[in-house]
Amino acid sequence: MSDVPSPGQAVSFHSAIDAFLQKRLDAKLDKLKPDDPLRPDLIAQHQRGPWLESAAKRVLHIQAVTHALKPVHPRARGTNFYIEPQTLPVLSEVGSHTLGHDFAVDVVGDAAALDVYKLLKIEVNGHSLLQALKAGDSAAWKALSEDPMQAQVLGEAFLGLIAERGGEASTHVLAKQLYWLVGEDATDDTQYHLIIPLHATSLSQSIYEELQDARFGEVNKQARQARRDGLPHEGIYREYRDLAVQKMGGTKPHNISQLNSERRGDNYLLASLPPRWKGERNYLPVHAASIFDRSFNARPLVRDVVQVLSAFLLSDPPKNQATRQRVESLVDALVDEMVIYAGELLHQPAGWTRDERFQQLARPEMLWLDPFRCELEDEHQFASDWLGTDWPTQVGARFGRWLNGQLKGRLPTVGVAESRQWRNILLDEDGSWVQQLRALRNQLHVPEYRDLQEPGDVLTTVRGGV
Repeated sequence: MSDVPSPGQAVSFHSAIDAFLQKRLDAKLDKLKPDDPLRPDLIAQHQRGPWLESAAKRVLHIQAVTHALKPVHPRARGTNFYIEPQTLPVLSEVGSHTLGHDFAVDVVGDAAALDVYKLLKIEVNGHSLLQALKAGDSAAWKALSEDPMQAQVLGEAFLGLIAERGGEASTHVLAKQLYWLVGEDATDDTQYHLIIPLHATSLSQSIYEELQDARFGEVNKQARQARRDGLPHEGIYREYRDLAVQKMGGTKPHNISQLNSERRGDNYLLASLPPRWKGERNYLPVHAASIFDRSFNARPLVRDVVQVLSAFLLSDPPKNQATRQRVESLVDALVDEMVIYAGELLHQPAGWTRDERFQQLARPEMLWLDPFRCELEDEHQFASDWLGTDWPTQVGARFGRWLNGQLKGRLPTVGVAESRQWRNILLDEDGSWVQQLRALRNQLHVPEYRDLQEPGDVLTTVRGGV
């Protein structure tokens, strides 16, 4: 044990153990009537001395592990291992060794004895009781009993949870077994090693926690929303597609292990599939005068929305508010796709439009799609144009003409009025496209900007914030 006493921490561990026992007792007493004859026995069993002595005996029925057999098959019997990840050989592949010192310990064995592990998990000052006992912290040992001899007996029993169990390693007929050729003669049975793979339960827990955070964590939710809105975001967006969930233990996940019980039997499986190649989504406007010539129109969602919009207008819907809302909703979907498209192009190096392949691209679209070109040292004119022209209106007009062109094949009556309507939806001050431009303005830290509203078809120069 440590020679340095820490009485303050001893009191803390002592109090934590008392609180743990009291909570368990209260949960059981709440289920009994006040005059139930079982109450005195329960109270006696949950006194510190008797309960810890019982726990020290029951700890033999459970084992702390990092690699377990039961997840391979729930009825398999054999050896489990507790191996701290930092002691494993370092490999280039992902494995338990990548966990280092930060890993979750799992427990297997008699489910009725798992309350012992819950006791050893209680924390004081960021360290569990089990960790403190293993480190030889005198405070933790003293918290078990005032009698040093009794504390020694209890502490050693509890440390048996992570100790190597005696006997030779064994496996079971229901466990996985692989014969691995280590010699040259595949016909010689003596030239094979028998490999018994175990489930890396601590690694599975780490993967589960990462995927849960990616799916439901608040930070990733914000990144996901920024991606949907096509807005810049300082964080990293994480997404794991085509996940599968393997349920272990059925209705009794605690029969597999403690961590499996905490996960309600859920174990994520990452997709292990050959790639399904798709065309490049971020179509660059190579040798094009406008993205509306080819690249934007080639996006699958754009084609689908245009088809739905034209079909709806062809149905001769009534001229009422519901129709207007339906049309605006479909056009907003196209605007959102413009925002996403522009957001994807933000990943291109600043000044990508200076490449000779993009010299035909219209100036308003260059200003829209390559905004960080403003920050390059030799691009003062570009920055001035970004600040001082009505390019958002010109992009809006191009969008309106493009959408009219898409619809005229089926709806020859669309004209100037409709084009202005599409443009106005794009330039709506509360719309996603204008919001993206405002976010870019803030990110570029420019001293003045062009108001993105459209009074009298002329953008008004203003100063300050949005």
